Amino acid sequence: MTDTTSPALQTGLAYYQAWTSHDVDKAKNYIADDIVCDTPAARLKGVEGFLGPFVQILTGAQMIAAFGDDQTALLMYDTQTVPVKNAPGAECVTFRGGEITYSRLLFDQAPFDAARNAAS
Repeated sequence: MTDTTSPALQTGLAYYQAWTSHDVDKAKNYIADDIVCDTPAARLKGVEGFLGPFVQILTGAQMIAAFGDDQTALLMYDTQTVPVKNAPGAECVTFRGGEITYSRLLFDQAPFDAARNAAS
C-alpha cells in the first residue's frame, strides 16, 4: 500500500473496512446519495441497494493493494462469498466533498454465473 495521507485513500480504506465488516450503515457514511457505480453486470445509481446484496453473501475479504491521491483511490481485494470462494475485485472510486461519488467495480462474473447455474 502507499502513503495513507491521501484523502481519497483514507476514505476508500474506511469504506472498505466498513463494508467488509458487514457494517453497511457505516459504509454509507462514505458514499454520496447520488453515487453511480459501474459493474460488469449493470450500472447502479443511488446509495440504497448499493452494498446490501453483496455484503449479505460476503464471508471474508483481504486487501491486496490500495493507492490514492486527492480525488481517486484504487482498491484491489480478494473476497470470499457464500457461492464463490475466491472472488477478486478492484474498485476505482472518485471523491467529491469527502464522499465517494463514482465507483468503477471490476470482478469476474463467470464464477458467480457458474455457481448460480450449479444451484439450479
